[in-house]
Amino acid sequence: MKSFHTYKVAKEHAGLTVENYLKAILQYSGRKIQKLTRKKGILLNGRTVFLQKKIKQDDTLRILTFEDTEYGVIPEQGVINVLYEDNYLIILNKPPFQLVHPTGQTTRGTLANYLAYYLKQRGIISTIRALHRLDRDTSGCIIFAKDSRSQFILEQQLKGRTLKRTYLALVKGLVCPPCGTVDAPIGPHPNQPNRRAVNEKGEQAITHYQTISRFTDASLLELSLETGRTHQIRVHLAHLGHPVMGDNMYGERSRRMARQALHAASVTFRHLKDNHEITVQSPLPDDFEQAISSMST
Repeated sequence: MKSFHTYKVAKEHAGLTVENYLKAILQYSGRKIQKLTRKKGILLNGRTVFLQKKIKQDDTLRILTFEDTEYGVIPEQGVINVLYEDNYLIILNKPPFQLVHPTGQTTRGTLANYLAYYLKQRGIISTIRALHRLDRDTSGCIIFAKDSRSQFILEQQLKGRTLKRTYLALVKGLVCPPCGTVDAPIGPHPNQPNRRAVNEKGEQAITHYQTISRFTDASLLELSLETGRTHQIRVHLAHLGHPVMGDNMYGERSRRMARQALHAASVTFRHLKDNHEITVQSPLPDDFEQAISSMST
């Protein structure tokens, strides 16, 4: 029996073509859309539809679901630290200095490779789907969805802000005021394509911060995000004049930390079956603890 995901078109998406809705809103790849078309797996209000058909508010799209047949990465034996797992998702504790996904010529040794092996050993075939990204040097909680439907629901929680992420950062200087919000758009850096910058033409980015501890020349902040722009926390803190300690891209190297002092401390989400709230926490890694201790003595 065929299984479908069902989506109701929101007011702000009215006027898009079916193809644009699938690509921009549901994040379907062109290859997957072609496969759905061949299988007659795209229904608009109960009928098969052309991809260029424009959709209206409250239209119902039903999209055929496919069982995962591959991991999307090479399974590789390695150590992972599972903080939480159920039938729908898995939350890992990412160590610093490790990539989340293969990138460029790096195809092995990433968290995704190790997770694929972990799932394979348990007889689970699931494409590796990171719900969000952490920079190579950032440690802490990262969520992976086990299927496309779970990914969609979690993405909706992220957009609706019922999925919350909390970070800890050691920053240069004493932050004043000690708590506040940075609401500054972020876009590409005008001169360096691998960097981001506060830019009036960029996308809206909102970061809330609160000082947890103050030291002689540094502050420990707790941060939460309303948006998820690339390098958002690092860019916003540098914009405030308090770059993350050890961040040599937006600040400077530090003798206390061999990497940027940024840690994804917790995630809170609604359980996908019964909707109760769950919070998962990640302990501070040793290098972060040692940096704090060196400033407290």
